[in-house]
Amino acid sequence: MALLTGDFLFVGSLGRPDLLGDDAKQKLAGELYESVHEKIARLPDGVEIHPAHGAGSLCGAGMSERPQSTLGYERFCNVFMADREKAEFVETVLKSVPEFPDYYRRMKRINSEGPPILDSVPGLKAIPPMEVQEALHLNAVIIDLRRPEAFGGAHIPGSFNIGSGQNLSMWAAWVVPYDHPIILAGDDGTNIEEACRALIRVGFDGIRGYLKGGMKAWIEAGLDQAHVPQMGVRELSWQLKQSDKPFVLDVRSPAEWKAGHIEGAVHIPAGSLPNHIDQIPPDLPVHVVCGSGYRSSIATSVLQRAGRRAVINVDGGMGAWNAQHLPTTREE
Repeated sequence: MALLTGDFLFVGSLGRPDLLGDDAKQKLAGELYESVHEKIARLPDGVEIHPAHGAGSLCGAGMSERPQSTLGYERFCNVFMADREKAEFVETVLKSVPEFPDYYRRMKRINSEGPPILDSVPGLKAIPPMEVQEALHLNAVIIDLRRPEAFGGAHIPGSFNIGSGQNLSMWAAWVVPYDHPIILAGDDGTNIEEACRALIRVGFDGIRGYLKGGMKAWIEAGLDQAHVPQMGVRELSWQLKQSDKPFVLDVRSPAEWKAGHIEGAVHIPAGSLPNHIDQIPPDLPVHVVCGSGYRSSIATSVLQRAGRRAVINVDGGMGAWNAQHLPTTREE
């Protein structure tokens, strides 16, 4: 027997009840309690659950990377399914939800009204470098789909670095403005059509095309480049022991931050960074760290677009930091 749990029950988590706004969240959290402790209470432990989302989604807190589970396993391991009073459950669930992304409001409207009907997938036109340069003067934005180290080596000034893959649409929706034409930049291994489809799903319909020939063609055309230095964790650790300590910005989620972070680091989640640029000192180099280097590279591109030139991406992030057994601290 299997249960398709959609956005209700995830592996390691539950759906968030706050997406319809503050007025509805208490009521929906109460209904979530009833769903857990009444509606599925009589189902046997062996029932398989198949949720609609997994790790990386903002539709719940602390989802596991496992694609499926069983009710018995979740009853034993899922902290949100523990036996507790309704009031305590509601408080726990509402305190646990990740920050509400701004783009959810836009997607709520699009889902209610219906998305525009497209005749074909936009963005599949190859645009020569000089035409891309002209488009930039007309407020186009570049989404660079390459890996952080490739982006750091050379990229079009002002580009957002959001690597292609399953997290592209989510992070683009967090940081890329909707009211600008979009041009993609990739390399030989980039699936442009797949990237376009991912962006369309979160409301980006203004994709004009992609950079013909990639960064190689851009460089050969003699056009301006920007760079982001990549720093290893051992070098950062050494610098932190000096009298002139570097400024470290941690852009991971609140849960990751609480689990352990570099002492003295400043915490601003990557998705919130565009609204908190003023918290970053303008006169200091900023060393940006996340879990692996993916989100920190997004953050360095956001900082560069905001005019902060002295940014460094910490290669490997806290995963590499912990692998080297370097010290962390926690805040109670």
